[in-house]
Amino acid sequence: MAITRVAACHVTPHFLSATQTTAKAVSLIHQAAKQKAQLVVFPESYIAAFPLWSALRPPTENHSLFERMVAQSIAIDGDEVAALRTAARETHTVVSMGISERSPHSIACLYNTNLLIDHTGDIVIYHRKLVPTFFEKLTWSPGDGYGLRVADTPAGRISALICGENTNPLARYALMAQRQQIHISSWPCIWPTRVLDDTADAASRNYDNVLANRLRAAAHCFEAKCFGVMCSGVLDEGAIEMLVDGAREPECIRRALVNSPRGVSMFLDPTGATVEGWTVDEASGEVQKKEFLQAEEGILYADLDLSLAVEGKQYHDVVGGYQRLDIFDLRVDRTRREPEKFSDGDEA
Repeated sequence: MAITRVAACHVTPHFLSATQTTAKAVSLIHQAAKQKAQLVVFPESYIAAFPLWSALRPPTENHSLFERMVAQSIAIDGDEVAALRTAARETHTVVSMGISERSPHSIACLYNTNLLIDHTGDIVIYHRKLVPTFFEKLTWSPGDGYGLRVADTPAGRISALICGENTNPLARYALMAQRQQIHISSWPCIWPTRVLDDTADAASRNYDNVLANRLRAAAHCFEAKCFGVMCSGVLDEGAIEMLVDGAREPECIRRALVNSPRGVSMFLDPTGATVEGWTVDEASGEVQKKEFLQAEEGILYADLDLSLAVEGKQYHDVVGGYQRLDIFDLRVDRTRREPEKFSDGDEA
């Protein structure tokens, strides 16, 4: 049996502070490694914030928050990523981290990026979200196909997609065709689509992070016959206060933030069923079984038996015996797109 211990960090960032959030992430990586985790996963855009303000405040009220987001977004060759790479190398863990990435070509172009760092500290997947979803377009630029890869690591063959990308069947199929065993789907703390009054049934009328995200993740696990790691962020009171501060209708925004369904972190097997996990109390060492984490911060652990990904391929191997390669032809361009090519006229 090939058993991989995974740690899903269901945690809140230090909202709009890259330095503090990175320090917290490094601490959590070391904490998870002490519990013998081989793969440590963080939420979407964990460093240093998810731009919820763009869902709830008009763009004319968002200039200062966007400027802060730019200032706290990080560079791929910056100190924050270097610290994460060092932590992965020191703990011999594979780390999946969501960041808001600052473009090397612009002072204010940002990408919603996920990095997979292996146990040697090397970045083995560098993925920018293909299409920012809905209000995210006010913050992030579209990515490219460069990161549609599966990495072969000591923890297994791992892939990752960010939030709404898990609704893109072609992106998912591109990963299935690379022999993936573990699929990471990273999510925000909430994803508000409506501002509701006090009498509304928030769970039924707003976007249900739990239902929608688990549905997509489970579908992928079933189709790919792989394990799934769902990892969401947590919204704390400090972040709510920052999002409300300076808004024209602060109580309306506060109500939307409080009433929106919270994200969930959990594990799924190759049939799409839940894998029971556990948490560990750091002070007492007490272990508590849990199916998921939602309202409270914590690290959820699970042991995944990767050999269980084989049996289902007998029934539906959608990149093998259950596919018609003579009918369908998927081509994926994994070129990294750059805004310029300079020629100074002095090349040999």
